[in-house]
Amino acid sequence: MTRNDRTTPRTARVLGSLLLVAAAGAFTLGAAPAPPEAPVTPLNQVVPAPASVTPGGAPYRITRATAVRVDGSAEVRRVGAYLAGILRPSTGYPLPLTERGGGGIRLHLEKGDFGAEGYRLRSGPAGVTLTASAPAGLFHGVQTLRQLLPAAVEKRTVQHRSWRIAGGTVEDRPRYAYRGAMLDVSRHFFTVAQVERYIDELALYKVNELHLHLSDDQGWRIAVNSWPRLARYGGASEVGGGKGGFYTQAEYRRLVSYAASRYVEVVPEIDLPGHTNAALASYAKLNCDGVAPPRYTGTEVGFSSLCVSKDVTYTFVNDVIKELAALTPGRYLHIGGDEAHSTSHADYVTFMDRVQPIVAKYGKKIIGWHQLTGAHPAQGALAQYWGLDSTSAAEKEQVAQAARNGTGLILSPADRVYLDMKYTKDTPLGLSWAGLVEVRRSYDWDPGAYLAGVPASAVKGVEAPLWSETLKTSADIDYMAFPRLPGAAELGWSPAATHDWDSYKVRLAAQGPRWDALGIGYYHSPQVPWPSG
Repeated sequence: MTRNDRTTPRTARVLGSLLLVAAAGAFTLGAAPAPPEAPVTPLNQVVPAPASVTPGGAPYRITRATAVRVDGSAEVRRVGAYLAGILRPSTGYPLPLTERGGGGIRLHLEKGDFGAEGYRLRSGPAGVTLTASAPAGLFHGVQTLRQLLPAAVEKRTVQHRSWRIAGGTVEDRPRYAYRGAMLDVSRHFFTVAQVERYIDELALYKVNELHLHLSDDQGWRIAVNSWPRLARYGGASEVGGGKGGFYTQAEYRRLVSYAASRYVEVVPEIDLPGHTNAALASYAKLNCDGVAPPRYTGTEVGFSSLCVSKDVTYTFVNDVIKELAALTPGRYLHIGGDEAHSTSHADYVTFMDRVQPIVAKYGKKIIGWHQLTGAHPAQGALAQYWGLDSTSAAEKEQVAQAARNGTGLILSPADRVYLDMKYTKDTPLGLSWAGLVEVRRSYDWDPGAYLAGVPASAVKGVEAPLWSETLKTSADIDYMAFPRLPGAAELGWSPAATHDWDSYKVRLAAQGPRWDALGIGYYHSPQVPWPSG
């Protein structure tokens, strides 16, 4: 063996080692930097404020190895798939759904004192466990978990950063069973996709009722097979003279199904006996004089009324409610009842006495605006109060008396939670008939003590209506709803003891980057300390 024969293998090994070292150095220098370590969001810094928080222990870090562990039921699996669908685009991790293994993020149903919508979230280095008695509770827990992650988790492209969830325990359940938002699709029509977008925004803040205002003077928005001109003719207009639109029954079912997937119940409203010009224009026989008025594209109220003395009126109401009830699996049907200025009081009482049993006949609970309390609210009916702080004592007492007699209340005071009210005089959208409603005014009141003489037990919830006289686009909806909608949601969900403007405005400010990531354009109220940059 020659000298070269002996040394060649060694030389090759040395050269190979040097090449490996150099390659390793080059790889290290060229590698992506380690993801920034984002601050961990404290467990109590979410909206709505949780009922109970016990911080402690190290956080859990979501990594490429994290799995979403689910119980065997289809509903739990759907909630797990929803969570994974939020996390995958921004983390870039596979996050498989599995019924096996330990650690990761676990969604688990068990009997316990959680109620229909409560949950427990436990987080530590080994994983996160969400526990509830019902799938709705797990879904609401997912919204809390979502807010505990950096706002960038909402982006739809991979974000190179760490994803940590603070250690400790959240025990949470809602103050009120009814936590609603109303969208007026009658003054201006919004498509199925636009409503679905709003449903997703509501779900983030644990809102569980979507009240759809489906009929008004300016447009009829739901197909009724037995009265086809309601949608075909009465739906072909809106404020300002636009083309309007309506939902086919298949489209309405799709909306209801989509809402249910977010644990939101749809509450349809057919406003009666006033706010009915679109119906009166569609069918001459619904008018006392048998003459159909022209379609209406203005914004005045109180000029229209069904003909209370005609039998055809109640055939019409029966047919509409029958079809709408069959399309709506939820518990409620809203019959309006507000601003019936063209209906005498006697006729109003007669009408409501005849219509309420029709709603009950088709298996639905009645909701009406609070003017219903001036008639004879049916047993189990809910009255939705939309008055002002300055509403007369007599009108408030009428509502309070009905509440003392067993009528439940949903609180929607217009000068507090009407989301279409201008923030300031310079707000480009919205109205101001109820006053200017900045963010603090919208949040800083207690539903349980708002109306004098009303037993706390009579208050069933809170709803934030959004009327659409001036709103045409999803961007318009976002600007008027945010940042006030989360405050209304907190009034409905969180214990009264947690309500404090000074702490709330800090938690609200932290939502700003999340809305930016979600593409929600919001009003940057000077009352809120939004993050700079």
